[in-house]
Order: sequence, then structure tokens, then C-alpha cells
Amino acid sequence: MIIAVTTPRPALATAEASACGYLAGLIDKAPPGPLFLPSYPTVNSGPLHGAAYLYDNAVAAIALIGCGEQDKARRIGAAILWAIDNDRTWRDGRLRNAYAAGVVANGPVKLPGWWDNTQNKWLEDRYQVGSDVGNMAWAMLALLSIDDANTGSRFRDGAARLGSWVAQWADGRGTGGFTGGTFGHEPTPELRTWKSTEHNTDLAAAFGILATRTGDSRWRDMATAAERFVDTMWDPACGCFAAGTAEDGVTRNPILALDAQVWPLTALPGAARTFASAVTTAEQRMRVDEGFSYGEDRDGVWTEGTSQMALLLKLLGRTAEAKSLIAVIESQRSPDGGFYATDVRALPTGFMLDTDPAKPRLYFRLPHLGAASWAALAEQGFNPFTATKGLP
Repeated sequence: MIIAVTTPRPALATAEASACGYLAGLIDKAPPGPLFLPSYPTVNSGPLHGAAYLYDNAVAAIALIGCGEQDKARRIGAAILWAIDNDRTWRDGRLRNAYAAGVVANGPVKLPGWWDNTQNKWLEDRYQVGSDVGNMAWAMLALLSIDDANTGSRFRDGAARLGSWVAQWADGRGTGGFTGGTFGHEPTPELRTWKSTEHNTDLAAAFGILATRTGDSRWRDMATAAERFVDTMWDPACGCFAAGTAEDGVTRNPILALDAQVWPLTALPGAARTFASAVTTAEQRMRVDEGFSYGEDRDGVWTEGTSQMALLLKLLGRTAEAKSLIAVIESQRSPDGGFYATDVRALPTGFMLDTDPAKPRLYFRLPHLGAASWAALAEQGFNPFTATKGLP
């Protein structure tokens, strides 16, 4: 992966300024219209340059709702709706994992890419053009967070279209749940037959809200299927959730990932009580430098994950501990008022890159939209899985 970073800009916000204010400022500085925000705004070449990851933008939209910035959130929501209807190839209700950052209008939505001087051609990242079901779930959660009496049903209808596309990935192997989606370019992308605890958690929450909003029992059935899979990933001996399964849909993936511990407790009804020891496991095995790392290697602080834990602790009423974590998050401010993804140059996740299985998937010390969005959620105590300030 080629990453080039610009010289840090002069600070546009003080360390005391809110994460909400930072996100709102990103929207205000952009031209009017439906908008995707860059995930890594300081990267000026390579696969991350100008890439607006769907997950990061979905979390940003939900965070803006939690910040009381509904109009700004709707701009991201409108871009998601545009992308569903204006893909260069697909007409089946799916989204891509990433889009080109900027205002979306007039024709097919643009995908990110970069010019490769060695090959003398334009390239696109195979992960970015694919469609993970977890990212679809976050887009659903974003649209359902925006949906209210003032905006009508178009956001809800968009979430239902995404849900209909995800439905085809329901899996009968093992303990059910949903497989990973697709990877690579049209017209025949590869199918991902593994199953993710994180993805199924997202889907359980998204389908659950969709069932409540629409009264349609099929969404409740899908929420139940996803939740049942997550429940079966629990390992009582470890006091933790497995990351998911291998390609066979049955064999457990032994990687211990922070989000796979935190998200089920934040998203699933009663899980914070039933699986409370997941918090203890995370504290014992993934705590580092007063924050939290992605996994057991504990090579550095993962800002996004530390925010996720801070939010969960706040929702559990452990406010002093949450406040301590928020101070750690604040220490990761970038010069423009945003948040670095990590406090080390490169933080391993334990996973390998889809685009090159010989290379590890890393988080870099770069200002990151996802980190800023989760910081805002922790700051506000706003649960993205329920669009409320409470547990399900």
C-alpha cells in the first residue's frame, strides 16, 4: 500500500473543541449537495487518497445525528441513497465499500482509484469496489438514524433496499448467520463465504430497527438469525467472542478483536448482562497505555476502539472509567482538530489484507474519519446501534 501524507495543516480547532464540532466543520467546508467525506484527508496518493469508506461515512452520519446535526447527517444520507441508485454497473440495491470523496451528483457515483506510474494506468482497490455485508449494515443504520417524521420514508426505504440485497447472504452452514458479501470488480466479484461476528452484530441491529420501523416480520427473522450466530460465537472458557468463522462457515476464527467484544454488548438486547465478562477480557488482554489496542498484541492505542469501549462504559454507567478513556482519545488529536487512527506508526489488527494476503492489515497514524466519528459518539454517549443514548 502506497501512502503519502501532506504536511500537517495549521490547527483549525483546539484540543478542547468537541469532536462533534470537528465533524460539523467538515460538512460546512464542503460545497452544497449530497456528500461523502474522505476517510483519510491528509493522504495525497495511493489507494487511500480521496477514498470515502462507506463505514466511516455511515458512522459519521450517525454521530452527527447524536450531535444534533440532523441536516448535516442528511447530506451523507443523501449521498448513500444516490449511490444505491447510480452505480456504474449494479442495479440490485447494493453499495460499494468505498466511494470517491466529495459532492455526489449528475450520473454514476465515482469510485476511488489512483494512477500507478509503474504500470502506467489507473487502478482501483479490489476491496473498495466490493460490498461487505457489514458495511451495508452500517449504511442501513445510518439511513435509519436519519429517518424520522420530518424526512419521510425515503431513508427507511433505502435501508430496506440494502436489507433485501443482504438477505441473499443468509447461510445455512453451522449456526447460520450471514456470510461476508463480495470482493472485487464486476461483473463477477468473488464471494466471501466466511462469517464475521462483527458483521452479524451490525446486521442484527440494523434488521431489528428495520423490523420495528416497518412492522415487517421478515426483518425480525433476519435480525434473529444474525443475533443467534453472534451468540454462538461466545466462548465461555475465554470470556470472549470469536471473530467469526473460516471460509467453511463453521470453523471458528481464533483472533481476539476488540470490536467483536464491544459491539455485541452495545448492540444486542440483554447482551451487556449475559456477556459482561467480555469487558473484563478486553481490559485484561487488550488494554495498552490507558487505552485499548485492536487485539492481543497490544502494539499501540487504537483510537476508534478506545472510543467504542468508552461509549460502552458510559452506557453501562461506568462514567469515571469512560471519562478516563475519553481523555486518552483527546490525546490523539491531529493538527486540524481531527483524530489519529492510532498512536503508533502502524498498528496490526491480526488480519491480513484482502488485496494481498501476504501483508498484514494495519491502521496507520493518520487523521481518520472513523476515529473522529467514534470519538463524537463517545463524547455524546450516543449508541449507533439504537440511535439512542441507551443500550437495547
